[in-house]
Amino acid sequence: MRKSEVIAAESVACLNKALCHLKDIWEEIGIPEDQRLERTNVVKNHVKSLLDMMIVEEESLRKRLMTSIEKCQKELRNLCLELQLPPFQEDKSSTMLQQEKDLRMHVEVMLKEKNQRIQALKALTEQDQDLCDLLCFQPFSISADSVPSLEQLEKFRQHISSLTAEKERRHNEFVTLKKQIILCMDDLDQLPETSFEKDVVCEDEESFCLSKENIDSLKVLLHQLECRKAENERVCGSYREKIHELWERLQIPQEERDAICEHMTLSKKRNMQALQAEVGRLEELKLKNIQNVTEAIRNEIAVFWDKCFYSSDQRQAFVPFYDDDFSEELLSLHDAEIVRLKQYYEDHKDLFEGVHKWEESWRVFLELEEKAKDPSRFTNRGGNLLKEEKQRADLVKSLPKLEKKLKAEIEQWEHEQNREFQVNGQKFMQFVTDQWESYRLEKEREKQERVCMYFTLLGINIHLNGTSSTGTSNSTIRSVFGGTVCHSPLSRPPISACKVRANVRTPGHGKPPHQGLLERNKENICHLTGGVAGMTKVPASPQRNFSINSVASTYSEFQKQTQPHLEWPEGE
Repeated sequence: MRKSEVIAAESVACLNKALCHLKDIWEEIGIPEDQRLERTNVVKNHVKSLLDMMIVEEESLRKRLMTSIEKCQKELRNLCLELQLPPFQEDKSSTMLQQEKDLRMHVEVMLKEKNQRIQALKALTEQDQDLCDLLCFQPFSISADSVPSLEQLEKFRQHISSLTAEKERRHNEFVTLKKQIILCMDDLDQLPETSFEKDVVCEDEESFCLSKENIDSLKVLLHQLECRKAENERVCGSYREKIHELWERLQIPQEERDAICEHMTLSKKRNMQALQAEVGRLEELKLKNIQNVTEAIRNEIAVFWDKCFYSSDQRQAFVPFYDDDFSEELLSLHDAEIVRLKQYYEDHKDLFEGVHKWEESWRVFLELEEKAKDPSRFTNRGGNLLKEEKQRADLVKSLPKLEKKLKAEIEQWEHEQNREFQVNGQKFMQFVTDQWESYRLEKEREKQERVCMYFTLLGINIHLNGTSSTGTSNSTIRSVFGGTVCHSPLSRPPISACKVRANVRTPGHGKPPHQGLLERNKENICHLTGGVAGMTKVPASPQRNFSINSVASTYSEFQKQTQPHLEWPEGE
């Protein structure tokens, strides 16, 4: 049984008890029956009236609850539609009072959500409007009269973020362009002229419209200023080059040069005017010193002739170079020629520098070859010998590579120019071939001289008719020299004369030879004493060592290069 039912039963019991108590009181007082009935009706009517009033109040409460529930349900349906949410699911098992409370709470929550979305939309719309005004963009497409969904608000926020990033990017670009424009105007000594230029330079950065058109206009303005600045720098550069050229030709003293040195670096308008005035002054001086200037230009022309490997015919082709009748016309011809030569050299600078590099490498190579003939280099303890040999080996490798590269570049040059590339009037590759051929002939001549020296030291006289005093056959001697014969002014020394030489050592009575000398002369000793026993028979006496030791290293080199096959007679 519910507590409310228990309380109701107790209320009935209290009412019965009260009526019994009233009855006892009435009996004790002696109230007649009709009055008792009347009084009892009053009690009944009073209790009934009280209960009826309570029932009316509770009925009114029930109606209010039902009305509130219906109202909340209607609001919830509308809010779900506005907020684009699924319909609210009620709990059918709850009481009317609980249902009304739940519905009312949900309405409050959804109204709060609605207000928050509306406020967010309002704030985003204001930001969007400001950014769009600044960037000249169209506002974000969204209805201001309806409640936005969460997805719409998120897209709106992303749109605002992208606009903010674009604003920052354009603002940074604007600041950078503005600084460059101000610097260019300062270099050009120029003040803002148009309204747009004044807005850029003078107005506040935050108030400048960052539209794409304005940014593009800034770029165009900067490009125009940079072009004018570059043109000024080009003009000033040509003035400076001309000034330096005239300074050298006219031999202008340093004091006069220092007077204009402040204008030799900057390229502002006032600098250009000062440089122009200096060029005019120097041109007037040039006309007053035509002969000196012409001779100075001729010196420059001669230098570029050498750089461009001009032949004598090419140099003779410029007839004004040899004209001594100095005039303005002659000076103009020389000016035009030096300009043409400089341009010609610049157009083919890489090729000319490659040829110069080859000539320098060839010169160093020949110097190293010449040093290799000096016997005193073996006594140098500073490591120069190893350095020279390494440098020589590098040149032997690098020269053919450089020649191959130059050959390809020259072929391309000749194809483009439709003429031969000449060095001092000769095709360069033919010149290289001639140099190598001269080098080969010189090595061949040196080789033949070493052969003659070797046989001379051995005591063999080679006569012009190819006959040897030792009995060697003519065919053998000619095969050694390849058709070239030589003779020794000395005859073979007698044995007695050999015994008194300081470098003679008799077996068992002297110090053994140094190990390095043995290694160096090993192949020569073997070749003469036993290595070619089938070809040569030479008595292994100490008296013969003088000739072997004196030409050991020379003959070693000779043997590697020529590899002769000598035949000696059985007896001397």
